Amino acid sequence: MAYITDYLYYENNGASPNDENWGSYQYVSLEDIVSNFMLMYQGNNEILNNIERYQVIFHAKRGIQELNYDAMKVIKILQLTVDSQIRFVLPQDYVNYVRISLFENNTLFPLVENIQTMWSGAYLQDNQANILFDIAGNVLKPENSKVDLARIAGGMQTLYLGPGPYNNTMGYCCDGDWYFQYGIGAQFGLNTETANVNPTFTINRETGVIYFSSGMSGKSVVLEYVSDGMENGDDSKISVNKMFEEFIYAYIRFSLLNSKFGVQEYIVSRARKDKSSLLRNAKIRLSNIHPSRLLMNLRGQDKWIK
Repeated sequence: MAYITDYLYYENNGASPNDENWGSYQYVSLEDIVSNFMLMYQGNNEILNNIERYQVIFHAKRGIQELNYDAMKVIKILQLTVDSQIRFVLPQDYVNYVRISLFENNTLFPLVENIQTMWSGAYLQDNQANILFDIAGNVLKPENSKVDLARIAGGMQTLYLGPGPYNNTMGYCCDGDWYFQYGIGAQFGLNTETANVNPTFTINRETGVIYFSSGMSGKSVVLEYVSDGMENGDDSKISVNKMFEEFIYAYIRFSLLNSKFGVQEYIVSRARKDKSSLLRNAKIRLSNIHPSRLLMNLRGQDKWIK
């Protein structure tokens, strides 16, 4: 990020939005990384020479993606309303989820992933269970399978503690039979692994959809997820924290040397070690181990467990 005036940083020179540059100085853009590498790490007197700019861009983006998957993990947060099909379409830059919560009564309730299938594809069949095809020979498919219809209608049984089929009484389903909470007696047969009073979800990564259990239609859901950092293909918006800048240069250098013909193995090995050590140093710098947090953990040891 280039040096900017305080007025540009805080107020964006009066333009909208005024928060456009807040926090930007801690990041370095992809364009600056590529330009710096082309200027300082390749040339006639360097091991790397005759390198094209597009090669550097490719490896720089791959390095930034690897950081977002593992070390840096830039977490984005998105709030959406669940539609009538009781599903939530994943964001375009979604890689993996961190937490999914139900936002209700000004409170976030963390949801757990359902180990049961809550969605299914289906084929249209006749009365003899023969699969039906169109004139082009493609299988005909219904809009929703019976599994989807049961989930949407609220009739799908579950292993998880939740509203039962009788006046929404809280209970759990075990081997097809519903059991309910009473003032006296234990919950025999309750699977503590799946005991959960909140709704549940399952993710279909192939179609990019989160499916929720019955009763979630119209509810507000907050998704915390890891992005790949590619900003939907807009290279001008791709950036990396400055603490990882030297690692990105090392990653590009190693990747180019590793794919170049005729480079001695000891040179490639040294570049690999440099890359690994710089990544380890950057992780330590961003670990955020502050004395106040350590003190909080130490205080937690005084908690009595009955």
